[in-house]
Amino acid sequence: MMAQENLEAVLNDLHWKYKSLQDGAVAKYIPELAKVNPELFSICVVTVDGEVYQVGDDKQLFTIQSISKVFAYGLALEDHGRDYVLTRVGVEPTGDAFNAIILDEQSNRPLNPMVNAGAIATTSLIKGNGATERLNRMLNMFRRYIGHDVFVDISVFTSERSTGHRNRAMAHLMLNFGMIDPNIEESLDLYFQQCAVMVNCQDLAVMAATLANKGINPLTKERAVNSSYIKDILSVMYTCGMYNFAGEWAYKIGIPAKSGVCGGIIAIVPNQMGIGVFSPRLDARGNSVRGVKVCEELSQHLGLHLFECSRNNLKSGDLCN
Repeated sequence: MMAQENLEAVLNDLHWKYKSLQDGAVAKYIPELAKVNPELFSICVVTVDGEVYQVGDDKQLFTIQSISKVFAYGLALEDHGRDYVLTRVGVEPTGDAFNAIILDEQSNRPLNPMVNAGAIATTSLIKGNGATERLNRMLNMFRRYIGHDVFVDISVFTSERSTGHRNRAMAHLMLNFGMIDPNIEESLDLYFQQCAVMVNCQDLAVMAATLANKGINPLTKERAVNSSYIKDILSVMYTCGMYNFAGEWAYKIGIPAKSGVCGGIIAIVPNQMGIGVFSPRLDARGNSVRGVKVCEELSQHLGLHLFECSRNNLKSGDLCN
């Protein structure tokens, strides 16, 4: 890795450079998200060795939103195995918006677990004897990734639940084709709750670093997910995690990532680090404007692209082996 002072300087420079960027707007289709301060901005990097580098509003809490889809997918894989999960949710990228009401025309599956339809189907697979047990299993899963207990923001959950008619339409369409079970409202509530889990930027980076560290939290050393499913999770993040920006992200930045309409982005450099960025101003595709800029520059400056192995700034072979 770069020397500590150099990485800290890079993060400080990026924060200063993009703090004045005013492009984009906060999400407004969920009423509670429209109340978020658009000027909040933080960057955090956590290495697989447990080193933490951060700048900005790193302790500011916000709801995790669609970033939660990554971790719910991992839990569904642990509960059922990849073969069964693949019968319910595909892994194909889509050029459509994250909330498009679209299923695969041949299989009737949602296209991938990173869009809303696929995420609802994934969450419906989470095991548990009733709503409370399923929620507790979900929250305990987040605790393992983050290293401390988390809670659901009830106001955001209620806001999403009362306005989530489009998500209900997706659920009923999938029920029609047998892609989810009939307990639609329970599964939708769990989906809305997972999106309303409160985190901060450091939490995002620790979660990302846990995936980079083969499923072991680098701060607590607790296993968060079976290592055999890391490749599944990172693969769909790489191809589908940034919605209809995923192709350009893979081309320019070249690491697995996931965004959320909260303004958060997580990015994973396997065996090296996790990156978390939080800035609520979104572009037309629902990705943080500052977050994309920061990740692009970090990738270029540190040579993080998965297919670029001539990295002068990192130890020889660190990311290419």
